[in-house]
Amino acid sequence: MIEAKAGKTRWQMVVWYGYNLFIAVDQLANAVIGGWSDETLSSCAYRMHRDGKPWGRLLMPVIDVIFFWQDKHCEGAYIKERKRIHFPPELRQ
Repeated sequence: MIEAKAGKTRWQMVVWYGYNLFIAVDQLANAVIGGWSDETLSSCAYRMHRDGKPWGRLLMPVIDVIFFWQDKHCEGAYIKERKRIHFPPELRQ
């Protein structure tokens, strides 16, 4: 059961839990296809596209269209990975 943490409503905690679960599934999918276990598919697609790899040229535009409400989704995911946004605050450096 999801309990509200300090300063957060139950709904905010449900959204936070769902977001974290989505990131975990995304990272699992990336690991299953041979990527790094702690990187999302979007970040991996951006890196492959940046490095001129065929899979990156194919995947990045598709993923960016899926997340149409986010401008440059894959590039943003890569930047978040670099900043360790998905890490617990005490592990970000």
